[in-house]
Amino acid sequence: MVRRIIHTTGDFDFARTTHLSPRAVEAGIAALQRGEGIYCDTQMVRSGVSKPRLAPFGCDLHVHVADPDVAEQAAEQGTTRSVVALRKGAATGCGIYLIGNAPTALFELLRLADAGEIRPSLVVGVPVGFVGAAESKEALFASSLPYIVCRGRKGGSAIAAAVLNALMILAEELP
Repeated sequence: MVRRIIHTTGDFDFARTTHLSPRAVEAGIAALQRGEGIYCDTQMVRSGVSKPRLAPFGCDLHVHVADPDVAEQAAEQGTTRSVVALRKGAATGCGIYLIGNAPTALFELLRLADAGEIRPSLVVGVPVGFVGAAESKEALFASSLPYIVCRGRKGGSAIAAAVLNALMILAEELP
């Protein structure tokens, strides 16, 4: 998995910054095999997921950040579209969460999990940037949720998709 991240980014720092909670890979594979829904925080994440590889698992990809109702609710609530989109994805019962762009989505996921409103099977927390990215990933790292995280400011949609693609390859190799 880390090799795929490095290949995707061309950045060997990910060998040092990528961390997996105990049994995260097993949890992700089990969620795929159960056909759980997969939440993507951006269309870019969704675009990077191998659809032919995903098809046998029967998992649906959910992306809501560009939904008109999400933009409307975000404006009404004075929050980001990423937060409202995450809530909408959580309401569909997604089990795997791919957060490659929006620290606010990762913070909201952690809030919902702490409140007992959701119980993700796996969280891939790799948002990129200078505002809240490192902090949101540290909060995930400190949580009890099953996670795959790249600590620090580096991350991105391509990494989130690469992690899911690697999980699918691993799942295909199982008897």
